[in-house]
Amino acid sequence: MASRFSFAAMLLAAACATVGAPVAAQDKPPLRILVGFPPGGSADVLARLIGDAIRDDFSQVTVENKPGAGGRIALAAVKSAKPDGQTVIILPSGPMVLYPHVYKKLEYDAVKDFTPISQIARFQFGVVSGPATNVKTVAEMLAKSKADPKSATYGSPGLGTLPHFMGVLMEQSSGVPLTHVPFQGGAPANTALVGGHIGYKFDVVSETTELHRNGKVRIIAVTGATRDPQVPEVPTLKESGVDMEATAWFAMYGPAGMARDVVAKLERAVSTAVKNPAMQERMLKLGYEAIGSTSAELAAAQRADLARWEKPIKATGVSLD
Repeated sequence: MASRFSFAAMLLAAACATVGAPVAAQDKPPLRILVGFPPGGSADVLARLIGDAIRDDFSQVTVENKPGAGGRIALAAVKSAKPDGQTVIILPSGPMVLYPHVYKKLEYDAVKDFTPISQIARFQFGVVSGPATNVKTVAEMLAKSKADPKSATYGSPGLGTLPHFMGVLMEQSSGVPLTHVPFQGGAPANTALVGGHIGYKFDVVSETTELHRNGKVRIIAVTGATRDPQVPEVPTLKESGVDMEATAWFAMYGPAGMARDVVAKLERAVSTAVKNPAMQERMLKLGYEAIGSTSAELAAAQRADLARWEKPIKATGVSLD
């Protein structure tokens, strides 16, 4: 009788263990991170770093590239996904704060159609002078541009890009006219700058540090609130007498309508990963300042940048439709 009872107890325990396994798995749902740009780019690299760092919080983490339309294809997929926290996107700030101003027929509402989860990293831009100008400071740049307007040309990776509007914002902040010269990407703009075909360039600091250190160009200011650790000798624009501050960032968003507890879980996982010293060091080497913000802080940053870029973009009359 006792042996029969023991055998039954063993069967019951095994059954409970079998039933309990799916429940435990459900506690860790899968996570799909979409990236709206090709593999190997900055958004893709950062998404894979984050995905690897938070893999223990989920049953499976996959990074899926959906390139095209400047990230809008991936955003459309997130917009239509279930708000269960299993589909998110990691993207740069442009589609969330610039596109609403430069596209008249945007397929999404950057505020209403998505749930902010966490601002992952922030990065600065540099004001870069080329060898043809012999300009070493912002004061020299502004004085030369006033005296010789033909020299006040600046390049960017293209019409409607953030570096384009950085130049417009500096123009408005300093009161000195600058002439924008768009290129098909950052590399051609660098070539033109080094070759003396344009006077200046606005670009992500990490994209120009090597040329700066080699003496081929000079970063004369950075656009953030504090100096960039990649080029600590370079002052900010505010230190240089121009009342301007602007940065860009990478963040994680999900579809609209996500439950607060689902958002909190993702927010906590990302924030914990990003604030790990090893992760901060890796991001710094990529040229990023690690943030790991709350959902509310990301929403506030997005609202601030939407407002910041409205005036300079409208001043250009640029429309990419």
